[in-house]
Amino acid sequence: MMAVCLARIDDRLVHGQVVEGWIPHLRAQRVVVVSDGAAADETQKALMRMALPEDVELEVMTVEEAARHPSLRENGGPRTLVLAPGPLEILGLLERGVSFARVNVGGLHYSAGKVQLGKAIFLSEEDREALKSISRRGVFLEGRAVPAEKETDLLALLEGRSAA
Repeated sequence: MMAVCLARIDDRLVHGQVVEGWIPHLRAQRVVVVSDGAAADETQKALMRMALPEDVELEVMTVEEAARHPSLRENGGPRTLVLAPGPLEILGLLERGVSFARVNVGGLHYSAGKVQLGKAIFLSEEDREALKSISRRGVFLEGRAVPAEKETDLLALLEGRSAA
């Protein structure tokens, strides 16, 4: 069994939808946050640790550290939820040899210059190109905020096709 049970892009990283929805749904035992910014921020790491259930491990790493970490490359081990704040981090992992069959895009919130693609998915041109590059590597891009939602084919939306 692959240790990674879900790779998720969500700019809020550890928050209610993850703690109350995804972790129980996936039966995740570990959360690996892949973010150069979060890895350098002790306060953010402490807040994420406090938000998680006590029995769920937390590791916060840079893209480079995560790409070399055995938990993202080996089968077995604790069921792991990988969280990244944007598509560039996931693309960075893929470029360094980590593989994912699918990536969940759950929340990329509005900021100036971003265009809405889904209910809570706003993308810059850089985000769009990174997602297309992820897809070209054979990774299915699924859009949904919580496990109970119907998944959306994000590549279809990116290409202007029906996502149903």
